[in-house]
Amino acid sequence: MKNLIRAISLCIWVLTGFLWVQASPAQTVKETTPPKSAKTPTPPETKLAPAGTTDKHELTGADIEAFLDGVMPSQLQRENIAGATIAVVRDGKLIFAKGYGFSDVEKRTPVTADSTLFRPGSISKLFTWTSVMQMSEQGKLDLDKDVNEYLDFKIPPAYGKPITLKNIMTHSAGFEEIGRDLFVADAQHMYSLERFLKQHVPDRIFPPGVVPAYSNYATALAGYIVQRVAGKSFDQYVQDNIFTPLEMQRTTFVQPLPENLKPLMSNGYKKGSDKAQPFEFVEAYPAGSVSTSAKDMGNFMIAHLQNGKFGDKQILKPETAKQMHSRLYGADDRLNAMCYGFYEESRNGKRIIGHGGDTVFFHSDLHLILDENVGFFVSYNSAGAGETSARTNLFEAFLDRYFPFSPAAGEKVEHAAEDAKEVAGFYKSSRRFDSSFLSLTTVLGEPHVVVNADSTISVEPLKGENGELKKFAEIAPFLYREVHGQDHVGFKKDSAGHWQFQLDYPFFVFQKVGLFENKHCNFAVLIFGLTVTGLTVLLWPVAASARKHYGKKLDYSPSESKLRLLVRAVCILLLVFFVCWSATISLSDDPKGINGLPPWIIMFGILGVLCTIGTILVWWNAIASLRNPNRWIWTKLHDLALALACLGLIWFAFTWNLMNFNVHY
Repeated sequence: MKNLIRAISLCIWVLTGFLWVQASPAQTVKETTPPKSAKTPTPPETKLAPAGTTDKHELTGADIEAFLDGVMPSQLQRENIAGATIAVVRDGKLIFAKGYGFSDVEKRTPVTADSTLFRPGSISKLFTWTSVMQMSEQGKLDLDKDVNEYLDFKIPPAYGKPITLKNIMTHSAGFEEIGRDLFVADAQHMYSLERFLKQHVPDRIFPPGVVPAYSNYATALAGYIVQRVAGKSFDQYVQDNIFTPLEMQRTTFVQPLPENLKPLMSNGYKKGSDKAQPFEFVEAYPAGSVSTSAKDMGNFMIAHLQNGKFGDKQILKPETAKQMHSRLYGADDRLNAMCYGFYEESRNGKRIIGHGGDTVFFHSDLHLILDENVGFFVSYNSAGAGETSARTNLFEAFLDRYFPFSPAAGEKVEHAAEDAKEVAGFYKSSRRFDSSFLSLTTVLGEPHVVVNADSTISVEPLKGENGELKKFAEIAPFLYREVHGQDHVGFKKDSAGHWQFQLDYPFFVFQKVGLFENKHCNFAVLIFGLTVTGLTVLLWPVAASARKHYGKKLDYSPSESKLRLLVRAVCILLLVFFVCWSATISLSDDPKGINGLPPWIIMFGILGVLCTIGTILVWWNAIASLRNPNRWIWTKLHDLALALACLGLIWFAFTWNLMNFNVHY
């Protein structure tokens, strides 16, 4: 499922070599013993267990080590990942912590669970929400109050309802996504949290509390509220009230890292076989800037599983911790819901809450199996091959080994074929850019619900480990479960009667689109427009050369010749316009590139206006051509096709905000 979250920006990676992973030393923490370094031999590869297995193992540090030592080296090699770090806790104790692979491939520096720092990305949000809940239980924050009452600037009014901290904690504040300055190239480009928030207020595209739409901005806003109410910087508040009492000595929000932690930081990699990448700077830092070790994250998991208690310290009252872990908001009552910052990810018959996290290079998950008092944390320092979700496959294998489960059969749905046809179509994510050029990623990333011959459905691009599209069978009206698996897709109509669906992740939904937002329709318009204008420009000198060779001249008046020349110039402008935007979109993974686009956006906007004016001339030419009785029929058809092509390209550019001069993206 997590592959769909990242589907817009999936890359093709190459495989890494086998020996450097197999030879990597490792560091282990056993049940009650302090961490110590140890070289362990690599056992034979352990295959990830199939879903639904009934071969249950005892959850001990020794068995976890045997299991992961068999799985991890081969997974890192297969997925081209440099290194990973893992921690498992149970009943208030760290029972396993170990590093695999390398934190620095070139220097062959092994990952260690107690000292190597990783970037868990959006798992950082859990510290923000824990801080909010601390202040809530102290009466300093009201989760139902308009957040503007805590700010020194105003979130503009919309939909007649204020945004509350509960809305923000459930990602239902209604903000559109933003991309500019979330990541910056280096410390010199870092600005204060206050400045970031005031300069990047996103549009609100949904009423609060109605549609979940994941928002980094909203979480950063909550961190700023903590900062203002506490009277100290957000990172210092978290240090004093979470990291210090939990003995998380190697965890920080601070960027760049403090001098004592810099040598411990793992490199980040796109692929394990690539060069190391620079440290990532997150300007919206309460939403994702933490650097931490697996052992420290074990302490955090223990505190939450023990209802706020760690040793003799209590970071949350028991009733507050239980409230934080409870269901708060869900778009579909049959599926997982948002808690107070955590989200449900229940599986194998167990209620599980947690959070995932991604930077460009680090990819992590934290899971709390509440009824079993078990926590699992994993972080990878490379995106890797991207063909499967390594962390998801790993955790599912962990669950199948220690908590085996066979799903009950669903009820037989009478109108399965009709239901499947009704929900089929293209959908757009509620987590999206709406007002800027990045709205183009919405149409590029539309999942497609298709009906299979056996009345099951598939959702492109959701694929299994075999590379084939997963099949989902209807087990209740408009509720589907993966065939031979546990993933769910639930469909329901919104208040306006439009279909939407949710995956097992409750922080966004997908909304069915009409014809003019349909990916196939848009691509058809784009391809037709670029093909016709491109061929017109390419064949222009060819036709001129052929006429010269055969001594033929165009039977055009001077005014017609001038108009024909202007039409070709418009075609060139349109091609330049789309080539420039294509190059711009390719910069979206580079902080320096994406953050430096405003001057280009203005320039492209001006170019788009010129193309729009030029399209009027193209239509003028087409109408004149159709009315001219002496014009060759194929010339008339070409002129008409060219007018339609230019109009289609302008429609596409206007629809997806490619010429709206909006530099707030």
